[in-house]
Amino acid sequence: MERWEQYEIWRLLSSSSRWELVAAFRDFDVASDVAKQRSHSLRLVYAVYEGNKLAEHHVIAEIGRTRQTA
Repeated sequence: MERWEQYEIWRLLSSSSRWELVAAFRDFDVASDVAKQRSHSLRLVYAVYEGNKLAEHHVIAEIGRTRQTA
């Protein structure tokens, strides 16, 4: 089974309080630089996929709002 990792940028949709994937990058530095250019609420996430399924993900940073925990 193929396994790969990527860095994803997610933005908060203000109308529904849901998160939407904006972009994905293999390189952390590129993802980080793109995230810094955005001013709205977003998350920078490290994600690992196995096959076509998400195996794990970690929120690296949240920009534009206070992090909320469940």
